[in-house]
Formats: sequence, structure tokens, C-alpha cells
Amino acid sequence: MPEITANMVKDLREKTGAGMMDCKKALAETGGEMEAAIDWLRKKGLSAAAKKAGRVAAEGLVAVASSGRRAAVVEVNAETDFVARNEKFQTFVLHIAKLTLDSGADAEALKSLPYPGSGRSVQEELANLIATIGENMNIRRAARLEVQQGAVATYVHNALAPGLGKIGVLVALESSADVARLGETGKQLAMHVAAARPEALSIEDVDAKALEREKNILVEQARSSGKPDAVVEKMVEGRLRKYYEEVVLLEQIYVIDGESRVKQVVEKATKELGAPVKLAGFVRFQLGEGVEKPQGCDFAAEVAKMAG
Repeated sequence: MPEITANMVKDLREKTGAGMMDCKKALAETGGEMEAAIDWLRKKGLSAAAKKAGRVAAEGLVAVASSGRRAAVVEVNAETDFVARNEKFQTFVLHIAKLTLDSGADAEALKSLPYPGSGRSVQEELANLIATIGENMNIRRAARLEVQQGAVATYVHNALAPGLGKIGVLVALESSADVARLGETGKQLAMHVAAARPEALSIEDVDAKALEREKNILVEQARSSGKPDAVVEKMVEGRLRKYYEEVVLLEQIYVIDGESRVKQVVEKATKELGAPVKLAGFVRFQLGEGVEKPQGCDFAAEVAKMAG
């Protein structure tokens, strides 16, 4: 077998845009034959995938899956909203949610898992899907919640299909109460989370850096009023309470009734269900949040322009 040199890998990379390790493997698998290596990459979907990897993927779908006392939520991105309606893409996203449910793996670890019924890994199946559909895609994030006793409720906002949509929420409730009734409470709380966008479960869970930044801003704002330090301190305390009401789930006003705090809703559930109920955790994924999209980018216009 001929030696696979760095120059050979470099040449193949330039011809296909595939990753260095993929190029090296392709050459090894094909005895160093350049054209055969190109075909090998194309068959694996790696060449097409690599060429599209630089394009921003901020559309796609969020999916949830649940079983017993655990549930999972994932976000898989694509370049355009059209792909979200593609049956193959929907099936892929649902499989990824189920794999997360079964394994508890994060987005990176998922890539090496076997993809059901394909004989390929998740990463290889994704590359094949990219080559088939013709858009850049990626598994952006995945999370699972589980309780020893109780229920993990799920909610998908504006569901495109069962378990698929643009916002997915998990809410974990620990309790010995009736699971069905507990699930109903969890579903209502999950709908609240979808609407209210909390950032932390409790005051103690608020990110320390975010809190310090907020405090600094509030102090400067209060001092600009010219009031004495004692008054400034009281002003900051009041504004911090308002901040907690905005970002902390247990401190938020419950959107369902518009007057109770979420912690009061949980206390009420304890009384109604006849057993202690603890809101143990939540996850909220909104499609594309935090992804920086190119300003003025119009994919449809770009395609029209290319078509003349």
C-alpha cells in the first residue's frame, strides 16, 4: 500500500473541502487513488457536507421525547425553514431526541452513537442527510431531565408535528403524588416556561457573573439620582427583586393566572395533590436563539440570483 503523504491529504482536501482526517481515511481506504478517494468521500456524504459547513444554520427543529420519569429535548439546525417540513429531516430530529432520551448524551457525544437502522453513526447519517437535502445542518444541543420519583413534563410550542416545533420545554417535578395529575401540573408549568423565558430555577441558581453585572448597572443608575447612599441601597434592593422576578422561574408571575408566583403554584399543587411537590429543574430550547445570523442575508434571494 502506498504511503499517504501530507501533500496527498492536502490535495484531496482542496478538491473536496472535506476534513483532514476524513481525507486521510479516504486515501487509506482507496490505496491512495485520488479519484477513488473523492468518490469515497462523496459516497459518505462528507464532501458535500464539508462544502456547506460554512453556511449559517439557524433554522430547523426542536424535538422532545419522554418515557416514564425522564424526558429529553434537542435542537437540530438547518439553513432554511423549508427543511423543517422535510419528512427525512423530521425523522432524523425525532431519532436524535430518542437517542438523547435513552443515552443522556450531549450534542457532541451523540455524534458517535449508532444511528438506528442505518449501520452508520449519527455523524455519518447527518453527513448523508446534508448531501441528500443540500443544506448545512448540525446537532446544536441536547439535554435530558430525570427524576427518581415524580414526572418530567414536556411541551412543544406551535408544534409542526407531534414532538416537533420551534420551542421545546422540559419541567421536572419530584413528588410521590399521582403521576397523571402531576403531569398536568408540569404541562402547565412548561407552558409558562415557554412564554416567560426564565434563566434560572431559583435565586441561588442565578449566574454569578450576570448578577454582578446587573448589580453594577443598578448601582450606577441609582447613584445618578443624586440620593444618599442609604437610599441608593434601598433602590438597588428593590430593583434586584424586580430582576429576580424577570429571570428566576420560582419568582416569576405565573402567566396562566397573571397573579400568583410560580413558587405559590407549586405550594398549591402540594396541597391539591396531597403530597410534597418540588420543582426540580427545567430546560427551554428555542430554535436559533443565540445564533448570529448574517445581516441582510436572504437565502431565497441568493438562490434566485444564482438561477439568473
